[in-house]
Amino acid sequence: MRTLIEGGTIVNEGRAFVGTIIVEGKDILTITEGSHRPEVPVDHVIDASGCFVVPGIIDDHVHFREPGLTAKADIDTESQAAAAGGVTSFMDMPNTVPQTTTLEALDEKFRLAAAKSHVNYSFFFGATNDNSDLFARLDAHRIPGIKLFMGSSTGNMLVDRREALERIFQTAPMPIMAHCEDTTIISRNMAAAQQRYGDDPAVSHHPEIRSAEACYESTRLAVELARRHHARLHVAHVSTARELSLFTPPADADAPLPAITAEATVSHLYFSDRDYATLGTRIKCNPAIKSEDDRDALQQALSDGRITVIGTDHAPHLLAQKEGGCQRAASGMPMVQFSLVTMLELVDRGVLTIERLVELMCHNPARLFGISRRGFLRPGYRADIAIVRPGRLWTLTADRILSKCGWSPLQGHTFRWQVVRTLCNGHTVYHNSHVDTEYIGEPLKYTR
Repeated sequence: MRTLIEGGTIVNEGRAFVGTIIVEGKDILTITEGSHRPEVPVDHVIDASGCFVVPGIIDDHVHFREPGLTAKADIDTESQAAAAGGVTSFMDMPNTVPQTTTLEALDEKFRLAAAKSHVNYSFFFGATNDNSDLFARLDAHRIPGIKLFMGSSTGNMLVDRREALERIFQTAPMPIMAHCEDTTIISRNMAAAQQRYGDDPAVSHHPEIRSAEACYESTRLAVELARRHHARLHVAHVSTARELSLFTPPADADAPLPAITAEATVSHLYFSDRDYATLGTRIKCNPAIKSEDDRDALQQALSDGRITVIGTDHAPHLLAQKEGGCQRAASGMPMVQFSLVTMLELVDRGVLTIERLVELMCHNPARLFGISRRGFLRPGYRADIAIVRPGRLWTLTADRILSKCGWSPLQGHTFRWQVVRTLCNGHTVYHNSHVDTEYIGEPLKYTR
């Protein structure tokens, strides 16, 4: 089966040009610049005129909640949402029930995804205070890395013993992705806020409790440990301007990625503390959405190289679980379905170029984790492709939301970009507002 994608503007490896792509089976066969159709017989033609054709988005940070938390999300529903958002690969976090901190739990997640995931999938292994002896038994070609929670965010997965942290950074055979917030500082701030505002302070105080200081001190420690032990460190969801001082951009565009890198999430790039007034706990997440100055600094760091990857930290909860304030309301929000169109809005605002967006959401996740044959539009690579159209205004209503939780902090927002088609391994998994739920993606493979 050969498919021709023609007429669109291809965005790939720092360039944007009108061209054609021929997909054969699961892979890209050819990419041709210009409007001339190659003299190759094809079975199917996709007219991408007026659209941009980009590699499928690789989201390095999602919580699809399966197993054990499936009332609010599961691999089936959230991978449908991913497909509808142009996301063709995801890496899921280990704070499920049971936690992905044993080899058996890891195998079970892969078994579930092989039956349910409509896009490509992989799973982090979770570090604890006492499971680093298992690291040597992990298959580095199968999983992206080890997830380390250095903050009290995650349902008893906090690693808080210094000797355990030293051992993790010393023995990790693959990248460590760290959630960095200092628990002692957070606990102190919460006690002070409760004394002043009551047992459940209003959500507007969330960035005071999970403060910039708490983020910086934990990230500083992670960077210190990574440098001491020559570990590969990827800091998740950086949320403050001050943390950015801890990251060094590559020397030039062709340089390899540094050993210590940072992720920014769509939420921290898009929202600020001013949005608590209208969105309340719908934007409550850990680390907290911070000030406009912090958001603006993160946006600037997208282009200067201090931010390496954009992820979502997609974390669905039922709306009933979002009731309350800083103490009671659950932290996290669903973002995977609308991450690409939201970032394209920032492109329209001049925050970054579309070429840089593709670097941060497609190329760099593949480079950072060593994903085999994905993340780029290249002959011989898997045909993971998103086709997006600008200029057609549409408003996000509840009926468009595919996440099981059924809500989005972006509800009511009017977008001017729309994902019109998603190909995963050469197969159209999303088109015309429809997800092919019969299709199952592939496990990601890593070259290390």
